[in-house]
Amino acid sequence: MFEALTEKFNDVFRKMSGRGRISEDNVRDAMRQVRQALLEADVNYAVARQFCDDVTRKAIGQEVIQSLRPGELMVKIVHDELVELMGPVDPKVYYVSPPPTIIMMAGLQGSGKTTTCGKLAKLIMRQGHHPLMVACDLQRPAAVDQLTIVGEQAGCPVFRIEGEKNPVKVARKSLPHARENNCDVVIIDTAGRLHIDEEMMKQAEDIASATHPHQIYLVCDSMTGQDAVNSAKEFNERLELDGVILTKFDSDARGGAALSVKAVTGKPIKFMGVGEKLDALEPFHPDRMAGRILGMGDVVTLVEKAQEEFDAEQQAKMQAKMAEGKFTLDDFLAQMRQMQKLGPLKQILKLMPGMGGQLDAMQVQGDEFRKMESIICSMTKAERENPGVIEASRRRRIARGSGAEPQDVSGLVKSFGMMANMMKQMAGMGAKDRMKFAQQMGQMGAAGQMPQFKTKQRSKRLSKKERAKRKKKRRR
Repeated sequence: MFEALTEKFNDVFRKMSGRGRISEDNVRDAMRQVRQALLEADVNYAVARQFCDDVTRKAIGQEVIQSLRPGELMVKIVHDELVELMGPVDPKVYYVSPPPTIIMMAGLQGSGKTTTCGKLAKLIMRQGHHPLMVACDLQRPAAVDQLTIVGEQAGCPVFRIEGEKNPVKVARKSLPHARENNCDVVIIDTAGRLHIDEEMMKQAEDIASATHPHQIYLVCDSMTGQDAVNSAKEFNERLELDGVILTKFDSDARGGAALSVKAVTGKPIKFMGVGEKLDALEPFHPDRMAGRILGMGDVVTLVEKAQEEFDAEQQAKMQAKMAEGKFTLDDFLAQMRQMQKLGPLKQILKLMPGMGGQLDAMQVQGDEFRKMESIICSMTKAERENPGVIEASRRRRIARGSGAEPQDVSGLVKSFGMMANMMKQMAGMGAKDRMKFAQQMGQMGAAGQMPQFKTKQRSKRLSKKERAKRKKKRRR
């Protein structure tokens, strides 16, 4: 998401940065391009117009025209306005005492509501709570069974009443069941429709009246663009929402819903679904999202992911080896397997500063980890401990064993050498200096120093006549 918008923003700022001095007309012209980019990203027209007016007013008011670096100052102003547009947001789930905390999920059919219930339950369980999911979607065939399967995958119990047709009764009876089974959070999955209708809204209101939820979240499909914003507005008028959860945030949607929903409905985006797995639900941070949109990366999210997934004891041992200069390809392979837990390589690189616009040029296909792993596993123990011994014949042998090309092996060994030096320098750094490590990685990728892999092509079989011609040519 946001790739096209990021590219347009970068084009605008690049043109401004190329000018020693700019005029008020230059600022207004740039904002016209920004407004066009926002509209192409399916941002609400009134929101796009107001956003550009606010940026123009602040840009002229802060004397961007007299600034020595107008492009950089404009980036800061646009960043601050994007944060203001999407925030403020408190992504925490607040729990009541005495329990249970009741969370009601609403949304249209197909928005990913049932799966999001499982994702939210998983997130709540990681915070040390014991949720119960309640199957109140009695309209869609097999919706109850789907929630049960999601519950089994998430390790969360599901309350259901076989044969019951009234969702309000199911919701009401789930509360004493939660107390009896020490479940301190209740997540109610409600029915959806293909479009908003009176029957659905009345049913949602009845469930809310019967259970008095502490928080009501609306699940919206970000790929539907302004339709998601319109449905959020309708639901908010009837249910008084506490927040919105945008699903399919990892899709190729243009991002208009994320930029418009807060301004149009007044309700913030609390969470975003960034994948199909049940742990792919992230809190929404406007400042971090503004950084991603402007191509500035999101190092904080990357570090938080690493802290969640990486084994602290294993990392301490690895850091000691780095400090001693004993970082081998086996250690590199272990680090790669840890990084795979963070998600696809392309998704990780997007969080690194300056990398957003470089991914197309780098031709990142998403299976680089697997290819590098196969190359390393095709090496002997001595070669993994000392890659310097890998000469031409060894490269050919390793390439044959891994299904790669000899130049791929060379590229991996070269990249490993650069990374080993970088790791050794980073080993003695403090927490603040380590934040710069991701930026160095971004610069490394931007310089084209990431190993590029080519698909091994099978050589075309030559005819007897062509082989004779080539043989004759070589003799000459």
